[in-house]
Amino acid sequence: MDKLVIEGGKPLSGTVAIQGAKNAALPILAASMLVNGTVIIDHVPDLLDIDVMLDILRDLGCRAEQIGPSVILDTASADSCHIPEWLMGQMRSSIFLMGPLLARFGRVEIYQPGGCAIGERKIDIHLRGLQSLGAVIEEDGNRIVCRAAKLKGADVHLDFPSVGATENIMMAAVLAEGITTISNAAREPEIQDLQHFLNLMGANIIGAGTDTITVEGVRSLVPCRYRIIPDRIVTGTLMVAAAATRGSITLQNANPSHLTSLIHVLRRAGVQVTVDGDIMKVGGASRPKAVERVVTSPYPAFPTDLQSQVMVLLALADGVSVMKETIFEGRFKHVDELTRMGADIRVDLNSAVIRGVPRLYGATVEATDLRAGAALVIAGLAAQGKTVVEQVHRIDRGYDRIETMLGRLGARISRYSSVSNNRVVPG
Repeated sequence: MDKLVIEGGKPLSGTVAIQGAKNAALPILAASMLVNGTVIIDHVPDLLDIDVMLDILRDLGCRAEQIGPSVILDTASADSCHIPEWLMGQMRSSIFLMGPLLARFGRVEIYQPGGCAIGERKIDIHLRGLQSLGAVIEEDGNRIVCRAAKLKGADVHLDFPSVGATENIMMAAVLAEGITTISNAAREPEIQDLQHFLNLMGANIIGAGTDTITVEGVRSLVPCRYRIIPDRIVTGTLMVAAAATRGSITLQNANPSHLTSLIHVLRRAGVQVTVDGDIMKVGGASRPKAVERVVTSPYPAFPTDLQSQVMVLLALADGVSVMKETIFEGRFKHVDELTRMGADIRVDLNSAVIRGVPRLYGATVEATDLRAGAALVIAGLAAQGKTVVEQVHRIDRGYDRIETMLGRLGARISRYSSVSNNRVVPG
């Protein structure tokens, strides 16, 4: 396994362009299975999760190739609706293929998905939604088989505004007979991106970005070329890194409208954020101020995927902050790693009380999940001395060569192979 070695204490400075959004690319790649032909997706990040999705699509019979930031996907040769258990176990987002495969082939066979250990994420809400459209579901241990001779539109109410379930039901409903209405739908920008992609292929969907989405089924879709939106979580991670290191950076190809809740929190902490179209400038020249209360909640509220990163900033703030996690019960695993670096954080059920300290100190820490890993990298950048972040493969699931990206901003960060103990040259 690789590790990152960081020499901290240097403010970030410079300009970097934001990669495409992983959480938009994965469902859009899955949605490509709804069409018979060649689809080209641009601005796709080079990530482990993308690699796994492409491996799954190849296993289904597709021809898939990633050339730089573009994925060329030919689905015409797809001849399978079975996703092997070993592939499903590598990535939770493999669940996105349920809706498209069921709509195209009338059957899909999957297994309980794997992914980051950030808490219990049941797929019951996905299954109930597909049942509403007429799917018959059989569960045998870890194996799940869904069948539907013909999906039919229905009114689907989600008990919780699940992003994955919203997207899965949207994709299944595209080729269903009649009209489907999804109420209490998730509102994330990635869902809006999926709607734009599907509509470009000939779907008839309105309402993404609101809590009610309406899908009028069509007979078939046509291939297209599409560009993925910028990654708001990567953008937010870099914004927090600049603030935590008391640096000043410029972010290009960003979408500030997707980050209003984070911008609000950062400004409360005394961080300077300026916006000019798709360009954002972030400066944190002085010690941040404590933020009394930050609560994660579904979009457009503060995102759970930025909770751990912002906690690093608050750990360095002047005063006491409280962070409440309402989405995933296992999302405080990074706290033990941060306290090893000198942070003063106490967890009580789903809340963390953060007493700011003047500085953090380098240590050897482990990335317990994707976003926790990003937080530890930020902590290492801000800390005094050397930090070693292990289990970097978890970070690689969502950040396209994070050491290269941060290196462009002046960070002293290198990747090493823990097997050979040799440095891996960034880029």
